[in-house]
Formats: sequence, structure tokens, C-alpha cells
Amino acid sequence: MLMKPVSLVYFVMLLFCWQELFAQNNPNEFQEEKPILLKNEASFGILIHSNGYGIEGKRSYQKTYKRKLILEGQLVGMKHPKEIKTINTRYQNPKSFIYGKMNTLTILRFAIGEQRILFGKAERTGVEVRFNYLGGLSFGFVKPVYLLIDRSDSQNIEANLVAEKYDPTNEYQNNVENIAGRASFTLGLDQLKPYPGLFTKAGFNFEYAPYHEDIKSLEVGAALDIYGKEVPIMAFAKNKQIFLSFYITFIYGHKW
Repeated sequence: MLMKPVSLVYFVMLLFCWQELFAQNNPNEFQEEKPILLKNEASFGILIHSNGYGIEGKRSYQKTYKRKLILEGQLVGMKHPKEIKTINTRYQNPKSFIYGKMNTLTILRFAIGEQRILFGKAERTGVEVRFNYLGGLSFGFVKPVYLLIDRSDSQNIEANLVAEKYDPTNEYQNNVENIAGRASFTLGLDQLKPYPGLFTKAGFNFEYAPYHEDIKSLEVGAALDIYGKEVPIMAFAKNKQIFLSFYITFIYGHKW
């Protein structure tokens, strides 16, 4: 005996309602909940860039679901592309040095910017893709390089090593045979010279933390430091006032 059309409709509706009720009460079925919007973030990062490495600290404030205000500070070292380390094997336990390097450049950056979510994280195992752009101030500090110079004469067998500030016009210091290595980094800290400038950067941030309150992300991008005049790093090479670098940063932090 065939079921009447009206009875068939009732049966299908009853079956559908039963399935919905079962699905709602099934404890084994995954039901994703939208996370609470946390408005504050603080993070710390270790960065490697094409001309050195550094550290950063970041404070973020949620403006909307997809936009954040970022305050960032960085301390990075900046190398000249012509820097080449060498050692003088004439001496025991020689220390490496860079021939022709007059100053080391360390940069302190302060920037403000925005972060936008391009692709949100659907699940705990997913990755959230964001885009950052910031701009601010760049303070370059140059410190003179000190070298261990052998001041012994031809009659002395033992070397007489003296820490001296490198002077590119000094012919004795420019003779590689007379350089035993680099001196202590602390020498010259009282002679720091500032170079104020501007800083901007942009990059993509990939956030992969499994828990909503944690921050674990990888950021890649490009940064630009601009100064009003050339920063003297190397003696026998062209020095620059604009520094372009490409970076990768490993970031860890917390949200609340």
C-alpha cells in the first residue's frame, strides 16, 4: 500500500526535525564558536634582515574586527654590504675584524601603523594572514671601531698589542699585517654620534597560534631607513644615507 502524499510530507518533515535535534545534541560533533574579540596585544620579536639582525617590541589595539593600531619599537644592527670578516693568522687565537670599517651602525626605530586581516583563521589549526604598514622615526647611532694594533718593533719577539681607534688615514693601521683583531666592543661607547632620520616598513604577518589568547606569528617584509646625510661605516667604499632591507621576524606574545 502506497503512502498518501500528505502523509509522505509529514513523514519527511518529522525525519528532518529528528535529524536536526540529534545533530544539536550530539556531543561528538564539532561546532566552532566565534572567539571573543580581544582588544589588546603585546608581543616580542626576534628579526633577521638582509643587513643584520635585531629585536622588537610591539603593542597593538583592536580598532575593528579586521583592523589594529600598532605601536612598535625596534633595535637593529645595520651592516655595510662591503663588510668582509678576516683574521690575521700571524697571532695566536686571533680575533676576526673587518678591514676598512670605521664605525658600527645601530638603529633605534619608533613607528606607528596599522594591521589589516586579509584572510581570517577558520579553525585552531589554520593560519590568519595580515598586512602591516608602519612609519615613524629612525635614530642611527654610529660607534667608532677599535682594533688591536701590534706596536712592537722588529727586535721584539712578543707582540705589543694596543687597542686603537681605527683611522683610515693612518698607514700603519691600514697594513693588515699589523692588525691582530678587533678590540672590545665597549671601547667607543662614549663617542656615539646620532643620525636622525625616518623609517617605514610593510609586510605580511602569518599568525598560527592554536589558542586565541596567544600570539605566534611569522612576519616577512621590507623596511626603509632614510637619513639626511651619508652614514660613515666603511672607509674605502661608498657609504649610503638610504638603507633598504628585507626582513623575517619571529613573534611571540599574548592577547587580553
